[in-house]
Amino acid sequence: MVKMTDLNVIERPNWCPGCANFGILIALKGAIVELNIEPENIAMISGIGCSGKLPHWIRTYGLHGIHGRALPVATAIKLSNNGLAVFTVGGDGDGYGIGMCHFIHTMRRNIDMTYIVHNNMIYGLTTGQTSPTSEKGVRTKSTPSGVIEVPVNPIALAISAGATFVARSFGGDVKHLQKTILAAVRHRGLSFIDVLQPCVSFNFINTYDWYKQRIYDIQDAGHDKADKIKALIKSQEWGEHIPIGIFYEVLSPTYEDELPQIKDTPLVKQPIDNIDISGLMDDFT
Repeated sequence: MVKMTDLNVIERPNWCPGCANFGILIALKGAIVELNIEPENIAMISGIGCSGKLPHWIRTYGLHGIHGRALPVATAIKLSNNGLAVFTVGGDGDGYGIGMCHFIHTMRRNIDMTYIVHNNMIYGLTTGQTSPTSEKGVRTKSTPSGVIEVPVNPIALAISAGATFVARSFGGDVKHLQKTILAAVRHRGLSFIDVLQPCVSFNFINTYDWYKQRIYDIQDAGHDKADKIKALIKSQEWGEHIPIGIFYEVLSPTYEDELPQIKDTPLVKQPIDNIDISGLMDDFT
């Protein structure tokens, strides 16, 4: 059985004290333990940002990639070895800004892996600039007169793009987040979780207390996660009441199901000793 200590590394996270990234890391570890996935069967991929350091502090295979490109790397890893449990972690700037194109295409492909976004509504690593999810009117270093654009709605985007599992949780509620990650990994297909993550150093509006006064669990409220239209309607709710939980879930063939080459054996375990690539190599020499 996998234990929490099996996932520990020697180094300690250097996130700011009080950062909700700690809660996300604990919930992720707890979910892996509950799912009993051996660390050698996990690949943890990240982009750039405070969230990007997470693979450094959990003992699994991992890759800290470049800004906004974590999802295509994770896709390649999953298709190379579809026996792995593949997690991608990133921030709102990473995933909803420079990585938006990859976000939409990954949602529609339905590859069997999990994407967790640490959504703190600010660029924290670069000390507090406007991000794609910063609310209209918010003043930051990069928008001293207030944000003009309407913020990205990742829940609505994911559902519209064709994602088969779309959820939101809160970094200040480890129990809820761990439960949501469990459901995401057990889902067969692409699972996406937008995590509301208070940034204690640069976002003084969307704080722990601000969220605690507003969030509620849509499963407790009787939301039907199989109803796509109701999920889209629920995705528009923001302000005095903020829903968390599973907005939408449907079973659909995965991207891997359409690839007969990996139906029985992962690509990395297929024999290559009878394959001659000398002709191909000659073409490039």
